[in-house]
Amino acid sequence: MKKMKKYILLSAVLLALSGTSYGQWTGPKKKPTEQKEVMYGPLVSAKRTDANMEAFRNYGLGQFIHWGVYAIPGNEWEGVSARGGAAASEWIRSWGGANAPKDWTKTYDNLYKSFSVKDFDAKKWAKQAKDMGAKYMIFTTKHHDGFALWPTKYSDYNISKTPYKKDIVKEVVDAYAAEGIDVYLYFSVLEWNNPDYMGKVPQTTEEKKRFDKFLAYTRNQLLELLDNYPTIKGLWFDGTWDASWKAAYDFTYKLEKEMREKHPGLVIGSRFRNDEYGARHFDSNGNLLGDYEQGWERKMPKEYEWLDGNDWDAVMTIPPNGWGYMKDWSGLYTKTTDDILDMLLNSVSMNGNFVLNFGPDGEGNMHPREDKIAKELGDWMKVNGEAVYGVRHTDLPLSKYGYYTQKGDDLYLTVFNRPVNGIVRIAVPKAATQVPVEAILLSTKVTLEVKHADIGLDLDKNTYYDVMVPNSFSSSRAFVIKMKLGTPVSKADKLMEAKM
Repeated sequence: MKKMKKYILLSAVLLALSGTSYGQWTGPKKKPTEQKEVMYGPLVSAKRTDANMEAFRNYGLGQFIHWGVYAIPGNEWEGVSARGGAAASEWIRSWGGANAPKDWTKTYDNLYKSFSVKDFDAKKWAKQAKDMGAKYMIFTTKHHDGFALWPTKYSDYNISKTPYKKDIVKEVVDAYAAEGIDVYLYFSVLEWNNPDYMGKVPQTTEEKKRFDKFLAYTRNQLLELLDNYPTIKGLWFDGTWDASWKAAYDFTYKLEKEMREKHPGLVIGSRFRNDEYGARHFDSNGNLLGDYEQGWERKMPKEYEWLDGNDWDAVMTIPPNGWGYMKDWSGLYTKTTDDILDMLLNSVSMNGNFVLNFGPDGEGNMHPREDKIAKELGDWMKVNGEAVYGVRHTDLPLSKYGYYTQKGDDLYLTVFNRPVNGIVRIAVPKAATQVPVEAILLSTKVTLEVKHADIGLDLDKNTYYDVMVPNSFSSSRAFVIKMKLGTPVSKADKLMEAKM
C-alpha cells in the first residue's frame, strides 16, 4: 500500500510538472468556469485561412522520421535490451537500472564518432514516402540528447563532427521538397548533455545566468533553422514540459512572435509554450496555443466533438512507443497495415491528419517491416486516396461499417466491416436536403444500386439508403464506396408515434 501511495504521489507530481491536463486528451475539454486576464495567450487570434494552413488541413497522411545517434544502439547494447531501463529507444541515453551498461552516458555521448550512415539516401526515403502517399513529413533535427543533424554554429555536438560530415537536414528537406512533400522540422528544447539546461526553475543568480545562456542558444538554433531551410512549412516541438521552460513564458512568447515574423506562414503546434499560469497546449481560458492541437501522440479522439473545431494531427508509432530504431521487435504487438488504415480513416473523418513514424537504423535503412507497411499503404492509397486527401468531416450518424469522409457533394464510406448480406445501410437525417443518389466502388468504378429504405422505426430521426455491394466483389482490405449526394427522390413517411 505504501508503494502504491508513493506511485500515486509521483504520478500527481509529474502531472503537475508537465502542466498538461491529461483529461483533455481522454474526453471533451472542460471549459474554464471563470475567465482570467491572460497576457501570454495565443499569438494567432483566429483560425488561419492562409495557404500553409489550408495545405495542413488537406494532407491526410504524413510521415514522421526519428533519426539520430540513438539509431546506432537500436534500443540495446552488446546484446542487452534497454526495454526495461529506458522510456523509449530514442531515450536510451537515459538508460538506468541494474542492466544499464557501465559508464553508459559517456559511451552514448561518443557514439557520434561512428555515425557514418553509409546507406543513407534522402532521395530514396523521399521516393518511398511519395509512393506511400505522404503529403508532409516531420524530421528530427535534434532530439533530447542534443545532437544536431545539421552543422549548427552554436554547438560542436553536430553532424559535421561525424564521419558523415554532410548536412543531413538539408538533404532531407531538399529530397522531400523535390517529391512535392511539405517538410516540418522537429526540434527538442530539452537537452540532457547541455550544462546550461536545467529542469527546475532557476533560483540562484548563477542558475539564472546559465539558463538565460541556454535560452539564447535555443533561440539562435531555431532562427538558424529558419535561415538555413526557408522552404519548410512548420516546426514541431518537443521537450517543453519542464518547469524551467514553463517559467520562461515571456521569452517563449517573444520567440514565437519573432519566428512568425521571420517566416510568414510558419505552422506551429500547441506544444511550444505555455501562458503565465503554466497552462500548456491551451491557455488558462481554454484557447489553443498554436495553430493546431499537438497532443494526439499515440492516441485518438473518440468523438469529433472533443476537438472543438481545432485542427489536429495524430502521430503514431508501429511498435508501442517505438520512435527511434529498435533492432528487436519480438514480443511486441506491431501495428499492421490494416490497423494503420483504420486509424488513418478515423483521423481524416474527424478533420485530422495521420502521421506514421519511421525509425531508420544507424546506417540509414528503414526497418524491413516499415518497408512492407509503406508499400502496402501506398498500394491502397493509389486506389483509394480520393477518400483521404482534402476531405472533411460529415455530420451523418456514425456508421458501423467504417468511416465517412466528404468533399463537396461526394460522400465516401471506407468500409472496414463488410455486411454479410451485401447491404451497406446509410443513415441520413429525415430533414436532410442531400442524400445518396448514386454510388460506385472506388477501386473498380462499378456502379452500385442505391435504394431508399424507409424502415419506419418509431421516433427514429433518420431514414435510410441501402447501397448494394455485389457478392462477386472481393477485397482483402478496407474498400471505399463513393456516393454522389443529391436531392431526395422520395420523402420519408411521417408515421404516428407508438402509444406507451
